[in-house]
Amino acid sequence: MESVGFKEWGIVCEALGRGRQSIILRKGGIAEGRGGFSFRQHEFFLFPTFFHEQPAKVRAAGRRGSTDSSRCGTDIEFPAGSHDKIDIGFFAKLELVKTITSRETAQALEPLHILKREVVRERFEYDKVSGLKVGFVRVFRVVPPWTFPNQKSYGGCRSWVKLPEPAGELRFELVLDNAEHARRRNEFNEIIQRAEAFAACG
Repeated sequence: MESVGFKEWGIVCEALGRGRQSIILRKGGIAEGRGGFSFRQHEFFLFPTFFHEQPAKVRAAGRRGSTDSSRCGTDIEFPAGSHDKIDIGFFAKLELVKTITSRETAQALEPLHILKREVVRERFEYDKVSGLKVGFVRVFRVVPPWTFPNQKSYGGCRSWVKLPEPAGELRFELVLDNAEHARRRNEFNEIIQRAEAFAACG
C-alpha cells in the first residue's frame, strides 16, 4: 500500500475519526492543476492541517469532544517550523465519489458532515464552475497513532502528499460498526438519487 496523506482540516479529521462525519467535500486548491481536485487515491491517511479560525467553520455538534481547538484550522497552515512533527490518527478508504452540481444536494448532505452551511456554499461557488466533489469514506483508527517529522514538502495548497513508510506495524480499527456504516452509505445514496431524479424531472 502506497503511503499517501490527504490534507484536511484537523477538526474534520477528528470528526471523521470519531464517527461524526462520513463524507469529504472538496473543491480544490491553487496547486491542484487545471483539472481541479480529484480523488486520485482510494486509500489514504488523514493528514490534519491547523489554523485558529477552524472551529468557527463547523456546526456546534461537530465541535463537541474535539481535541485542542486552538490548533484547529483551515487549509492555511502554521508557518514552517512551528510544528516539528505530524501526528496521524486515522486512515480512510474511499467507497463512493460523486460530483455535486446542485446547491440543494450539497445542503441535503448536511447530516453526514460537520461544516456550516455557509462554508459548504462558499466551497460550492468557488472558482468559475460551481460544484463540489464528494467522497463517501470508511474510516479507521490508526493504532498506535503514527508520528513522524514534519517537512517543507507537506506544505502548500495541495490535497495529496507522499508520506514516509511507517517504521513499525500499524493496526487499523473500524470507527463505525458495519450496521451504522451501511445506514449512512444508504442515506448518502438516497440523497444523491433524489437529487438526480429531481434534476431529471426539471
